[in-house]
Amino acid sequence: MAPLTRGSGGPKVLLVGQLDVANAGNRGEARTENDRVLGAGAAEKGGLCLMLDLAERRPPARADITLVVHAGGGRGFDGSELRLVMAKDAELRSADVALVLKPTDNKLQLGAGGSTHATLAFAGRTGHSGLPGAGVNAIHKLARVLSRLAAFEPVPDVVDGLTWYEMMSATSAHGGRSGSVVPDQVEVNVHHTFGPSTDSHASQDRLIALVDRVGAVRFEELSEPAPPNRSHALIAALEQSGVQGVEARQTWTEVASFAALQIPAANFGPGMERTMHAQNEVTELSQLGRAQTILDRWFANMP
Repeated sequence: MAPLTRGSGGPKVLLVGQLDVANAGNRGEARTENDRVLGAGAAEKGGLCLMLDLAERRPPARADITLVVHAGGGRGFDGSELRLVMAKDAELRSADVALVLKPTDNKLQLGAGGSTHATLAFAGRTGHSGLPGAGVNAIHKLARVLSRLAAFEPVPDVVDGLTWYEMMSATSAHGGRSGSVVPDQVEVNVHHTFGPSTDSHASQDRLIALVDRVGAVRFEELSEPAPPNRSHALIAALEQSGVQGVEARQTWTEVASFAALQIPAANFGPGMERTMHAQNEVTELSQLGRAQTILDRWFANMP
């Protein structure tokens, strides 16, 4: 945590960036090509570049700005170090607004999707797979649930004129014993994402209904969504500061951590969102310059 400006008489603003890089060792080397920065973390770290630039330039600001950096980004509310940082500092908890510097292509992404990870476990009984009626096949029980997931269509959730989509997907599975043994156990991870109109309790109910007593459900991670707060004066001012569009943030971000603390927050940053966690993440240098201009305008015209 680093105080950048104080005594402005304006609102208390947190700029929040992520330190760690997902799977850094198995992705592209850092480099600059054709007005683009590429490599592991190049999109995620565009926000940190903005923070360092602000610390060097100290542009005029009608706000008390604090820079906050943390690790554990994208791991849900319980897995993020941001929660620990906020718990230790009363000044941070008194902030009027927070801007989470995620890759958004300089769009203003409001709110955050909720996220539930659950392990669905199916039990059977071993037997020889070549003998009729031998054993009870746990994987065949799972197949009934997988067919429901395959047929699941995204469900829109419209809040403040922005649309989130409820999604439910199987993301990993393991089970079975050997080629000639009827499997007596199999587990699958299901990721359920949802908009601000749903909460983790409703999410749990939907996953339990998905299994429909065929198997058991173990909840691994429960992360609440965040509302868009589009009408909040400070967020509305950012929307009017030259951002390149406004949309719903479909996935969970630390904006939801701030919502749990009753601090309105939004997502914004110059990184190319679709390259996050890809072999080569990308931030265009021209987008960095545009993001600087947008933030300078926002700070200078705080309501």
